[in-house]
Parts: sequence; C-alpha cells; structure tokens
Amino acid sequence: MTQYVPLAEARHQPFWRRPIALLFLMACAMPIAFSTWSALLNNFVIEAARFDGSDIGWLHTVREIPGFLAIGVIAIIIFVREQVLALVSLILLGVATAMTAWFPSMGGILMITMLSSIGFHYYETVNQSLQLQWIEKARAPQMLGWLVAAGSGATLLAYGLIMLLWEPLGLSYNLVYLLSGGLCAVIALTALIAYPQFEAPNPQIKKMILRRRYWLYYALQFMSGARRQIFVVFAGFMMVERFGYSVDEITKLMLVTLMANMVLAPILGRIVHRFGERNAMAFEYMGLTCVFILYGGLYWFDWGPMLAAALYVINNIFFALALALKTYFQKIASPGDIAPTAAVAFTINHIAAVFLPALLGYLWLVSPGLVFFLAAGMAGISLLLALLIPRHPEAGNETIFSRFAPAPAE
Repeated sequence: MTQYVPLAEARHQPFWRRPIALLFLMACAMPIAFSTWSALLNNFVIEAARFDGSDIGWLHTVREIPGFLAIGVIAIIIFVREQVLALVSLILLGVATAMTAWFPSMGGILMITMLSSIGFHYYETVNQSLQLQWIEKARAPQMLGWLVAAGSGATLLAYGLIMLLWEPLGLSYNLVYLLSGGLCAVIALTALIAYPQFEAPNPQIKKMILRRRYWLYYALQFMSGARRQIFVVFAGFMMVERFGYSVDEITKLMLVTLMANMVLAPILGRIVHRFGERNAMAFEYMGLTCVFILYGGLYWFDWGPMLAAALYVINNIFFALALALKTYFQKIASPGDIAPTAAVAFTINHIAAVFLPALLGYLWLVSPGLVFFLAAGMAGISLLLALLIPRHPEAGNETIFSRFAPAPAE
C-alpha cells in the first residue's frame, strides 16, 4: 500500500527514506546510464555506423525533441505524481540505454536515442521541480552543489571502471550499455517501491503558465539551451574526429572533469550563496565566451589536443554554475508555479536544440571553427542578460527594471 508523507513530517522517517536522500539517489542513478551513454557515443556511432558531422547533428536533433516537448509533463502530472513520473522516466532511460548497442545503424540509433531521451528529459524536468519544492531556499545553492557532486561521483565510478577495464577485459559497447542502463533501471525501480510518496505543502498548478515577470528567466533558459547544445554535440565529437581520441582517452578526460566537479561543485554552491546569482552567472558566461573563442582557435590556428582537452574540462566546470539559474528562479517564483514553469522552461531551453544540431552539422562540414565562434556569441548575449538580474532577486524584484514597473497582473 502506498504511503503518503507530508514534507513537514518527512524528518520522522529514517534518514535513508527522507526526500533529500531520494534526491541524492536519483542524482546518482541518472548519470550511471546517461553519462556512460555519452562517453561511448561518439566512438560507437563512428565505428558502428560511420557517422560524420551531419549525422551526429541529426542524432542530437532527434535526442532533443523530447526536451522540446517537455511541456507535456504538465498534462501527465494531472494523473501521475511528480515523484512517480521521475522514477518511471529513470527506468525508461535505463532500459533504453541498455539496448543502445542492439541497433548499430542510423535508423536504429535514432530510434533508441529517442526512447532514452524521453526518459532523460522527463526525469530532468520533474527532478528540477522536486528539488526546488523539497529544498529550503536558504539551503538550495549549497544543497544543489552537493547534488551535482553526488552525480559526478557516480559518473566518476562508471568512467573509472570503463577506463580501467575497457582494454584489459576487451569490453564491448553492448556489455557496458547493458550494465550501466540496467543498473540505473534497477535503482529507480527499487526507489519506486521503497520510498513513500512525499507531499509538498504548496499544490502545483497543473496547466501551462507564462508569466511576464519571468521573462528574464525564460530568456536565460533559451540562451543556455542553445549554447550548451553546441558544446554537447560538437566538443566531444571534435575530440574523436580531429584528434583521434579513443574510448579510454575520452573517458580519462571525463574523469578529470568529474573529479574537478566533485571538489568544486559544493564550493560553487557556496559561492552562489555568498555572491548572488547575478555575479555567479556573469562569471560563468564571461568564462564560457573565452572558452568557445579558444575552441574556434583550435581550427583557425591549428592548436594541439592538449589545449582542446584543457578547454573541455574548464567548460564543464563553468557549466556547474548553472545551479545559479535554478536558485534565481526559486527566489522569484510563486510556490505553486514551480512544476509548470519547470516544464515550460525545459521546452524553452530546447527550442534551439531541436534545429541547431542539424543546422550546425552542415556548417561543421564547411567550417568547424565558426560553430564555436557562434557559441561564443551566444555566451556573450547570456552575459548581458545576466547583468539584468538584481543583487537580491525575489518575487516582485525579478530584474533590475522591476522597481520602475507597476506590479504585473498574474
């Protein structure tokens, strides 16, 4: 029989059955499947299906369609609790990841990618909503930093095993995908059975909402999705295509990134708490602008693979500051807006993701450097938007212009 526990009474549960414990468990389960899929993807599609830049662009366009349709979460949570939807989505992600190597063709890879992407994006949408509902505002930056560190730790374990065992044991793509996806699915299924259903004090609005006072948050989400997509699609692909990185070499690079994030993510959370979302995001976007310009220089000035590897690590560290965008929204949002706005924001975040990978895949065939210079321009626009955030954002003080505007009608 399902047990329902109000959030205020969850502290009476054993520690391992509390909401924060479930958030940490999910934060560890998701990257076991998704990060392993990502680590092997570029080598797998090049070896199994002979992908080029255009093909990888189309793959990621297909992968981002469920993210664009994340607004459908609003309809689903009318009938399914957010906690249940998060765990079922994790199960789908795990199962689809486990089956990835069974379809080594363009059509097969696109099909299984679509299924795993539905699980990933619906999980991420609901998970963000649960984090902002279940974690107190005062503790949110630090706690989100620790959740990032936990996910990095799980990924570190998966990558470490791949790096150490890939060549000595002659591991195959099929075996690694089966084990990582299967473990994610088993963890999610166990959590679905073992945890009570937690009830937040503020019922969520179960319809699509677009509020004028959230316009800056929407704009930042759009630019974040466009900019991040270029990195996700083309940075790793460049490492394999241009510099010939092997599976274990890519994995070693990701291990360095993860170790850095494990150490730095909690510190970055404290930095956001200390210096505020505006300063944290401004620093992130200035750094990303420089990183993408240097990425372009890899092609224009024929710089070597060591600089490419360093930029890859630095880029991922800057992305860890994305938690500042979450806490900015938590501070300005009405309590009942969190779930529907998370879905809307996820869709906005993926508008560019649906067409950019395929479009830029063709540009990649002509000039890879221009792709990264375009990302630098996007980071610059994000910087200008971040400077519009007030030092102390809250409902009614969403932007630096709020004090000059009449109270908006909701």
